[in-house]
Amino acid sequence: MNKQAAKVVQDSRSEQPILVLGGTGKTGRRVAERLTKLGFPVRIGSRSGELPFDWEDSNTWLSSLANVRAAYISFYPDLAVPGAADAIERFARMAVDHGVKRLVLLSGRGEEEAQLSEKALQNSDADWTIVRASWFCQNFSESFLLDMVLGGEVALPVSDVKEPFIDADDIADVAVVALTGDDHIGQIYELTGPRSITFAEATEAIAKASGREVKYTYLTHEQFLSMLEQQEVPEEYVALLSYLFTQVLDGRNSHLADGVQCALGREPRDFADYAKIAAATGVWEV
Repeated sequence: MNKQAAKVVQDSRSEQPILVLGGTGKTGRRVAERLTKLGFPVRIGSRSGELPFDWEDSNTWLSSLANVRAAYISFYPDLAVPGAADAIERFARMAVDHGVKRLVLLSGRGEEEAQLSEKALQNSDADWTIVRASWFCQNFSESFLLDMVLGGEVALPVSDVKEPFIDADDIADVAVVALTGDDHIGQIYELTGPRSITFAEATEAIAKASGREVKYTYLTHEQFLSMLEQQEVPEEYVALLSYLFTQVLDGRNSHLADGVQCALGREPRDFADYAKIAAATGVWEV
């Protein structure tokens, strides 16, 4: 291919959008924002998107993949749910069949079900990258733990198990370089924060940063299920939360990993710094 032809191909490629599934979620929103700032066209894949995307309706997948150059895959509600691996396998096959080879999968650290989805991606013909993340810091400010923080008590069935919480901004930074650079193809990046802390210590850091009284309470598994029932949480989410809190949070993920350092050449954000930044937004004010 001569230089002029190569430039035409490159220019055409640069006009193709990058598909961000879960583009309104914690990581997807950040990935989309970063790509847009870098000048990449972005297509948001969500139920409310311009081209609706629904994991439960494979008929929506093809239109979202049309003329796409790469895709960030964030599965809803979680790769731990039954059927996730099958959906990832079918989506990856459809993507590759329609010319979308660069696929970046957000996975869960220490989740056996999630690893089935990872294998499905690895066994496809895609140019894949796996971003395997620990618990998000932002679960305390943008997700299901926010109401507990606002209520002054974080009550969970986790005692002294330590978790190296990862900031969603770090996850997004890794995903963006994987989507836009060739050096990350075939890599599994296991992402953690710079230290492991207990949920009680995380709650204490939030209390200090926000200037509010927020305490941590340990619940038994039975008490936790009872609380979810009282809150009328749907059964499928009860099963997911029960799995994550009673099986995955057993200490298997307490050790640190260097995925952020390997992918980005810098240290990940510490939980205390996350808490200060989140507090400054006023998210924990009542």
